[in-house]
Amino acid sequence: MTYEITISDPDGELEATFVPEVGMIGSSLRHEGEELLHQGSGLQAYADHGSTFALPLLHPWANRLRSWDFELDGRRVALDPDSPITHRDAATGTPIHGLLTASPHWTVIDAERSVLVAELDFGAVPEYVAAFPFPHRVRYVASISGSTLTVAFAVTANGDVAVPVSFGFHPYLTLPGSIRRNWHVELPVARQALVDERMIPTGETESIARGALDGPLGNRTFDTNYDRLHGVVPEFTLADERRQIALTLISGYPVAQVYAPDSSQFICYEPMTAPVDALSLGEGLNWVAPGEEFEAIFTIAVSRP
Repeated sequence: MTYEITISDPDGELEATFVPEVGMIGSSLRHEGEELLHQGSGLQAYADHGSTFALPLLHPWANRLRSWDFELDGRRVALDPDSPITHRDAATGTPIHGLLTASPHWTVIDAERSVLVAELDFGAVPEYVAAFPFPHRVRYVASISGSTLTVAFAVTANGDVAVPVSFGFHPYLTLPGSIRRNWHVELPVARQALVDERMIPTGETESIARGALDGPLGNRTFDTNYDRLHGVVPEFTLADERRQIALTLISGYPVAQVYAPDSSQFICYEPMTAPVDALSLGEGLNWVAPGEEFEAIFTIAVSRP
């Protein structure tokens, strides 16, 4: 039986469920009993195929890389396209979304009413460190206070080499009981990274004025990388006449992807610690020195108008 853990605040109206043995995925976020994460084809389809579902972690990279084989800081990263831990983007043929989809290797350290802590020793899993030869440990802390979910994710370099940081998250946010085209969005994005036919950044960019993309979602679609954001603590919002969801990048996330494909009943505001393809280029990365830690934090807050 799948082991699910639900956290909530006794004084709040929000609760979140996580499944440690399936990649520590956030499988549900409910406000007053209503689901705010798109459920797609469900947990089993995510576990089997990495299908669109809820709130997955993308590690050790978010979104796409241009190459399956490259050198980074003198170490060869050789990704096997046929390995069960790698994922090929069907549209572009590129490696996408890291190696930990549905990983069964998480250990729950603490689980209380409103806090869940789990860890994974990446370097202790042979197939992981063979694909990405930078031993490290990751720590996932999810907590709820009132109507706010906080997700803190940390990378500790527990080997003798520095570790590049390029992780992200992919929250498939939805507003139940309302029509997608009427959703109001606010996107604090300052610059778009232009991409080629494989969705890999070309190096060209376009500046975006503050508020230029705010307004009804309408028929707009997104699969867009923004490598600069407005504000010290950028806040992305999604709202209808019944509630607002605010995703705030508290620390460690200077980049974001927005994803809302045609006819979808969700929009993703994707926190990213580095630009798309940063690993294979070796650019735009934070590096964690041996014995040191890097932590990034975002929140999802729900409110009524």
